[in-house]
Amino acid sequence: MANILTDINNIEQQQQQQNQNQNLRNEKNSSDDGDTKSIKSVDQDEQHQQSNNNDKMKQWTLNDFEIGRLLGKGKFGNVYSAREKRSKYIVALKILFKSQLLHNNVTHQLRREIEIQSHLKHPNILRLFGYFHDDYRIYLILEYAPKGELYTLLTKMGKFPEIQASMYISQVIEALNCLHQRNVIHRDLKPENILLGSNGQVKIADFGWSVHAPSSRRETMCGTLDYLPPEMILQRPYNHYVDLWCLGVLAYEFIVGRPPFETKNSFETYRRIITLSYDIPNHLSDEAKNFIQRLIVKEPVRRMSLAEARHHRKKSFGYKELGHIMKSYGMRTSDIELQDMISQMDLNVSGEIEFREFYQFITKKIKRQEAEEELYEAFKLFDQEGNGFIASKDLREALANLGEKFSTGEIDEMFNEFNIDNDGEIFIDEIITKLTKNTKKN
Repeated sequence: MANILTDINNIEQQQQQQNQNQNLRNEKNSSDDGDTKSIKSVDQDEQHQQSNNNDKMKQWTLNDFEIGRLLGKGKFGNVYSAREKRSKYIVALKILFKSQLLHNNVTHQLRREIEIQSHLKHPNILRLFGYFHDDYRIYLILEYAPKGELYTLLTKMGKFPEIQASMYISQVIEALNCLHQRNVIHRDLKPENILLGSNGQVKIADFGWSVHAPSSRRETMCGTLDYLPPEMILQRPYNHYVDLWCLGVLAYEFIVGRPPFETKNSFETYRRIITLSYDIPNHLSDEAKNFIQRLIVKEPVRRMSLAEARHHRKKSFGYKELGHIMKSYGMRTSDIELQDMISQMDLNVSGEIEFREFYQFITKKIKRQEAEEELYEAFKLFDQEGNGFIASKDLREALANLGEKFSTGEIDEMFNEFNIDNDGEIFIDEIITKLTKNTKKN
């Protein structure tokens, strides 16, 4: 990391010199030449260090990947699907142009994105597996989220049923909890920055605006206009409470179909945010209204904490609602099957299903078969941090406890298939999927 961040730092320093010089045009020309020399010098130095480095950390090049289809375009580059040749693992390759980063003075954002995201490992946070660069581009190796942006799904559906919105919000809460425990503030939480994995699980992405602020309060205005909290608009110091405001705005947009303060005029949007001028539709449940109103609060310290949000009462629903929800997930169920599901999920024997009950069922019964549950429970014992990962040595012990007979070579091959960044840990869900597929074949 040190080499590529040194490269970014060199670009930042030269950008600052450009801004300070009164003769912008002449200084820019000379500075651009200096950028090229600086980048080449750093690249050559990095190659020399890489050649003498051990194999503890994978040194990536573009030749390690087969480039696939275009996933998205951005101001500073593009994102492609890619297959890592050795493991055949599918990733998303974010390709950024150094010239564009320099021209728009956003190298500091890229620095933050790399420094922060490379250290985050959570099932609801998009992984950054690695990065590399050449003379003209910087490449970020990201986790591939097959179902794309949550914003696309929201636009297609118009709005989400409350129970579906609750499932997404619950996962966002878990991701934010991980961030805040590590003193990271996201600052730009919105549907466009939330991706969906293969099973529809939430993956928070885009850490360009994120900051690591263990104790200090910040004053920079950033993020998206509709989601800005009052303290940022008023340019007051702020901290992690800004993410709680965004969580409330996100919940509102999910179930209403638009942000609460959205207008066609920026000044009017600012005014509405500062004065808390927004309407809550009558059709929302009392639980949803209360959840939103406890987060969209002008005074930051009065906003509901993540711990409180986690335990907030969830909306309950019955037979008809369950049918609609199952249909929205593409699952066809008969009346008898629905009744059986309700009897299995109605843990408190109330005749209705709470969201917690449905969430437990959908993740453990529908998305995983019985074999997957057994594997998950066994592996969970070795998930020391409770973050959904397992280490190589623990994988061997877990498989032994299950009575699974794999040779050391087979376990190593299985582990290395998913350990793309060579950090010694893999997602438990990935290895479970692998094992259950092997079971079906046999």
